Amino acid sequence: MAKTKRSYTPEFRADAVRLVFEHGRSVADVARSLDLHVNTLHGWVRNAKHHGQVGSRRRSPEQDEIARLRRELRHVTEERDILKKAAAYFASSRRGGTPS
Repeated sequence: MAKTKRSYTPEFRADAVRLVFEHGRSVADVARSLDLHVNTLHGWVRNAKHHGQVGSRRRSPEQDEIARLRRELRHVTEERDILKKAAAYFASSRRGGTPS
């Protein structure tokens, strides 16, 4: 049983892409609501970006700073967790026990 290929108007495609960019909805959410395959919508979005029809949402300097600080916090938290585990390991090996 072969599936027939669905065709979409350029207006429909543009509206679907606009929902992703202007309304901040995920590709999966928009695809589900429009009864599209996720990969189909991903292709439309990628094509629109490539042709400069839409751009990524502009962020304010404050939003850029918040994003940078969140990345830094995540990195420092990972380092701290690694050091805590290392300290626990070496403390237990000094006592002759096994690390927990």
